[in-house]
Amino acid sequence: MSVRVDVLALPAAAFAALAAGDLAAAGAACPVPLPPGFADPDWSEVWRMRAEQVAADPAAAAWVTGVVWDPDRRLAVGRAGFHGPPDGRGMVEIGYAVLPEHRRRGYARAALAALLARARAEPAVSVVRLSIAPSNTASQAVARPFGFVVVGEQVDPVDGVEVVSELSV
Repeated sequence: MSVRVDVLALPAAAFAALAAGDLAAAGAACPVPLPPGFADPDWSEVWRMRAEQVAADPAAAAWVTGVVWDPDRRLAVGRAGFHGPPDGRGMVEIGYAVLPEHRRRGYARAALAALLARARAEPAVSVVRLSIAPSNTASQAVARPFGFVVVGEQVDPVDGVEVVSELSV
């Protein structure tokens, strides 16, 4: 099954509301309706991190985690985006998550493809990175067809050991 997605940027107010667990306020600030899963406590750390990032650098809002939107079903199915604008070497890191009720339908792969297309269109980007836990076989399967090359490991303070892969764009 092939799906289409858009990755929609969120305004600063939405990040702040989601970080506070206030789905109603986040929904009022968002360009599309958000389902309850966006306020799930498992996602709150990402929203807190992005809220702080966007408060410190409002231009980062155009780069960081947004809504994975299925325009055909008119439905928010997950979150995806870069961890921030390109760094000094032109690297951006991608993160994505699909709500449990929408998994195994191609949304993560479609979101990754959309973000790679954006990275390729940005002159400041030369490398795209993914960091995936060795036990996250689903995410590894999503990334595999895109040709990422393992470049090492890192220990994330929240997620633990991750395999770091990169792709030149």
